[in-house]
Amino acid sequence: MASPLRTGDLSRHHHILPAMPTSRTVFHTTPILPRGFTTASRNVGLKPTARDLALFVSEVDAAAAAVFTRNHFPGAPIILGRETIRRGVLRAIVVNSKVSNVATGERGVDDARQMATAAAAELGTSADRVLVSSTGVIGVRLPIGKIEAGLRGMSAELQGDPLVGAQGIMTTDTYPKAISASVGDAIISWVAKGSGMIEPNMATMLAYVFTDAALDATTLDTMLRTAVGESFNMLSVDSDTSTSDTCVIMANGLAGAVDHDAFQEALNIGCVRMTELLARDGEGATRLLRVHVRSAASDGEARRIAKSVVNSPLVKTMVHGADPNVGRLLMAVGKCFDCTVNPDTTDAWINGYQVVSGGLRLDFDEAIVRTALSADVVELEVALGVGNADTTAWGCDLTKGYIDENAAYYSS
Repeated sequence: MASPLRTGDLSRHHHILPAMPTSRTVFHTTPILPRGFTTASRNVGLKPTARDLALFVSEVDAAAAAVFTRNHFPGAPIILGRETIRRGVLRAIVVNSKVSNVATGERGVDDARQMATAAAAELGTSADRVLVSSTGVIGVRLPIGKIEAGLRGMSAELQGDPLVGAQGIMTTDTYPKAISASVGDAIISWVAKGSGMIEPNMATMLAYVFTDAALDATTLDTMLRTAVGESFNMLSVDSDTSTSDTCVIMANGLAGAVDHDAFQEALNIGCVRMTELLARDGEGATRLLRVHVRSAASDGEARRIAKSVVNSPLVKTMVHGADPNVGRLLMAVGKCFDCTVNPDTTDAWINGYQVVSGGLRLDFDEAIVRTALSADVVELEVALGVGNADTTAWGCDLTKGYIDENAAYYSS
């Protein structure tokens, strides 16, 4: 049986990665970009005033890998991006917000190619070394003329603060998201956006990882998929998989070789940190929700059950209302019909307070559990007692703010 967990803040995220030491990874108080990477963002008229176009650039060609959405209606940048990333080399990423360039057909793909070409011309590289991303409203053609004009002269604004680039990729995010860490002599930086339409089946919304470590594209691909599998792929705000999800990693090698185990460790932990930032900034969210499933029959079953709990509207509203209705937690576990669930061995905790033992609701102090559910971080733990598989999923509560944000998203 797993041991109860106690409430913590975002800085305690690492406890959900058991047997993974963190001593080799040093996170920076203020995020920075690795050697040779710069960024810029500006308003080019897609939004009324906010920044809506961003560039992320390496001064030399970088090895690269990426994962993309598995949605059957991928955006034009996804179609082009799958082609671009096959070469395993990138010089830059160009991103626009407000318009996602999804459901726009061949014209949309042509617009994405024009966007890559315009960025390449500004940076003095070739279009096949520029990855394009777009995020925003679906079904609207990209204002490519504004983007081409906006890219001119943008290279003169490139600088080293990743938050500047993060500002240009936001949609409904309430703040720009960037973190960085040192691994030996190398630096890893993460920049991401995403608040709604989040349940990845590969990565999450838009997430970019930059490093000056020397790693080849094949190694990067393996490392990225490992990190994504236990972080971004376990994130859900609303159970909806975006048509634009993209996660990219670039390594320009300027810091030289790095210990692969230490790098993988740092990549995993950083992706979890970013996952929590995205979950806590979910549309309308007031709580970060961590769901720990322990002693499941298999990794796959642990993941399905954790996602069932974190995606349940009833669990989400229970958390939002600080309502200790543990029947909703049991319901979300029990509806996983294809998983091994034995009520007699199932225990559950809310922020460290046991509320279920052997499938039965305990006579707990409701006032204490209500207080626990009112914390900024709510941890739900379920120990199934049927195997050795453990996992964690991340999400947020469901509030009226989510409805308000999405009821008029197309029109706003």
